[in-house]
Amino acid sequence: MTPVATAELLTVPEVMARLRIGRSTVYDLIRSRRLTSITIGRSRRVPVEAVRNFINHEMEEAA
Repeated sequence: MTPVATAELLTVPEVMARLRIGRSTVYDLIRSRRLTSITIGRSRRVPVEAVRNFINHEMEEAA
C-alpha cells in the first residue's frame, strides 16, 4: 500500500477554487456525500480523484 501524496489531497478552499463554488456549497456536497472527503485531525481533505468523479458524474447527469 502506497501512502497518498499531499498534492493528491485538496483543502476546502482549493476545492472551492477548482469548482468555482462557495465554501458552504462544498460542505453541502460533502454532507450529502456527493463529494467524498476525509478528516485528518480537525482538517477536511478532498482527494483530487473525488473532485474528478464529481465532475464526471455531473456531466453524465447533464447529458
